[in-house]
Amino acid sequence: MATPVQGRRALVVAILAAFVAFLDGSIITVALPAIDAELGGGLSVQQWIVDAYLITLGALILLAGSLSDLLGRVAVLRIGLIGFGVASIACGLAPTPELLIAGRALQGVAGALLVPSSLALIMGTHQGAAQSRAIGTWTAWTSAAFIVGPLLGGLLTDFLSWRWVFFINVVPIVVTMILMAPMRNEPAAVRTPIDGWGAALGAVGLGGVVFGLIEQANFGWASPIVFVPMIVGALCLAGFMVRQATAKYPMMPLSLFRNRNFAVGNAATFAIYAALSLNGLVIVLFLQQAAGLTATVSGLVMLPVTIMLILLSSVFGTLAGRFGSRWFMTAGPLIAAAGLLSLRAMDVPFDFVSQALLGVLLLGLGLSMTVAPLTSAVLGAIEPSRSGIASAVNNAVSRIAGLIAVAVLGALIGTMVDAAWLDRALTLCAALLAVGAIVSAIGIRKVADAGAEEGASSPDPVVPKAAS
Repeated sequence: MATPVQGRRALVVAILAAFVAFLDGSIITVALPAIDAELGGGLSVQQWIVDAYLITLGALILLAGSLSDLLGRVAVLRIGLIGFGVASIACGLAPTPELLIAGRALQGVAGALLVPSSLALIMGTHQGAAQSRAIGTWTAWTSAAFIVGPLLGGLLTDFLSWRWVFFINVVPIVVTMILMAPMRNEPAAVRTPIDGWGAALGAVGLGGVVFGLIEQANFGWASPIVFVPMIVGALCLAGFMVRQATAKYPMMPLSLFRNRNFAVGNAATFAIYAALSLNGLVIVLFLQQAAGLTATVSGLVMLPVTIMLILLSSVFGTLAGRFGSRWFMTAGPLIAAAGLLSLRAMDVPFDFVSQALLGVLLLGLGLSMTVAPLTSAVLGAIEPSRSGIASAVNNAVSRIAGLIAVAVLGALIGTMVDAAWLDRALTLCAALLAVGAIVSAIGIRKVADAGAEEGASSPDPVVPKAAS
């Protein structure tokens, strides 16, 4: 049993390690125009700079959970932090788009090691109500990373260089390594073999499908450069599912999805996080490439969302613990969708107060209502002994949702960044949020009710001070 001091240290380490990984999924968006201006490549290269990271992160995050058990969470965190630092420096020094994309893929590999290990560190050092609060705090900060990333990236891009978006990672990595110095590594007593075939099938499957979705804008659907990788990818993804159903030690135990709230919560996660990933990218691209704002100012536009997440997430986390997650997961995405529809008023010339203020406030309120109850619904549906893999699965779903959403950007809404492009993109994001709300309203049940139906044994968690 960890002491209070050890528990606090472990929580800070877990937050810093995961924050770095999640931040790099969003900080890059405001730097894309500057990268394009220096290295070239157009929209497809910009999509690859975002998705190369998400492919390896999403494909390997479940494998990393197995490595955390095999080698010990502290050891895997150290490996991930060092790897992330090296990959970040390589990205910052990249002289060509191809080398930058390769560096981003390596960042994703290292980032995959950070997320499940940080959660496992919390699970191993906190119990009971303290564990719920710690998970809530971890999720709150990692969720805020999605929104604060564009502001930080804008400041670095405007006042230094887009390359500092990557170099800055070294600072929190060094701080985290120092905090980890006295921590002992404790591998699991029972070491589960790693599902290497599952990892390979998942990585090739995601890579093939995403390659085809992005490159169809350059070569067309009829080109073998597009449809061959997509077919191979689809077959590998099908093989991945067969492997998970038949393997003795699967990366993603399909038995988890027999629990109603876990299955429905992940379906809602996919729709909601696809919308958030796409929304963050298109707003930044429009504000810079069409409205002519600087990277810093375009990042500031969404700052109120970050502030509302930090201030209100604990409130809705407490309410979700008391009343259940269902109606918060229904109302929150609908309010956020209304905010995105309101943001369609953005035009050139851009005026924040008349065109964006209402939409930003609605988006912030909706997300604050959504993320904490969503985490409670997913984690509370699974018995504590499997909460680590449940968290890893949910995080993988959210990353893969963002990956696919960015990949289909050009195919669904075109490549010309203007007001009409923004309108189509925000309408698509609002529709995805509405899907998440409908799925939640129909499918989510209070855990006590779900337990009566499906044999679940976990109580509905209460998150009294912090939420996701």
